[in-house]
Amino acid sequence: MQSFLLNNKKQLHFFIETVYYRYESKKDGGIMKGKIIKGIGGFYYIKTEEGIIECKARGKFRHRDMKPMVGDDVEITFEGSKGVIENIYARSSELIRPTVANVTQAFVVFSIKNPDINFDLLNRFLVLCEHNNIHAIVCLNKVDLVNYEEKEEIKDKINAIGYDVLYINAKNGIGVETLREKIKNNVTVLCGPSGAGKSTLINTLKESYHMETGEVSEKIGRGRHTTRHSELIDVQDGYIVDTPGFSTLEVTFIEKDDLKYCFPEFDEYNNSCKFRGCLHYKEPNCAVKNAVEEGYINKLRYEFYIRTLEEIMNWRKY
Repeated sequence: MQSFLLNNKKQLHFFIETVYYRYESKKDGGIMKGKIIKGIGGFYYIKTEEGIIECKARGKFRHRDMKPMVGDDVEITFEGSKGVIENIYARSSELIRPTVANVTQAFVVFSIKNPDINFDLLNRFLVLCEHNNIHAIVCLNKVDLVNYEEKEEIKDKINAIGYDVLYINAKNGIGVETLREKIKNNVTVLCGPSGAGKSTLINTLKESYHMETGEVSEKIGRGRHTTRHSELIDVQDGYIVDTPGFSTLEVTFIEKDDLKYCFPEFDEYNNSCKFRGCLHYKEPNCAVKNAVEEGYINKLRYEFYIRTLEEIMNWRKY
């Protein structure tokens, strides 16, 4: 077994549990079902009803250009002493950044200050969640660094485009109990830029789970990439996925005709345009553009939509 499993008592228990259930299942020779909770260096750790089992994936997945992801529901068997992933069930959702499957909701964690909130980056995370039909909740961290008027102004902007906002302070535990309630019966991903406080929030949500965290670089205003892998963590009868933070997100894989459906505030206008299939771009008599002019849709948000649409269209040319 890999030496990293023996770093402490918790990991030693993990090792013993893995070996025991590997042996028991090997004797039975049957198929077991489980969920991938961690993947490191080509090894996948599957949580089953009987325990956590280390596995490798069948080569057939490479030929299908399909790679197991954290969050996948799988079937496994055994060859000798080795666990093998035989089947990956259909995914209900799939995020690329962060790389995780079958997520039901996302805590999109942003610092309200230090660094200042980047609305374009926030919008990219929200678009990615919408594209994958994942319910997004915006969590504003470090709320003690701004006054009441400042945080309410930001909250109102985000509420206006259709998203709930929670105020949190990961270090002091503010808002944590509310988050725990929302985690129940969900697979929740924490996403957001590096330095926003995701790892600190994980440590607060689950006592005894310690993930390396880094100070925010004063020079560039964002944190170092200190979270080294994606992992499902048991919290409050649900799972949390902690993943590396990013300062940019690619959205060019989204079809241009689908992008408008990633903006909830467009929903009531999408079918009211003069032309069927209107992209709300340069078409005349566009209901969305009219709503922007009349103040029903935020102008800056619409401008972000246009920049993203043009990014997708330009990328498709090459």
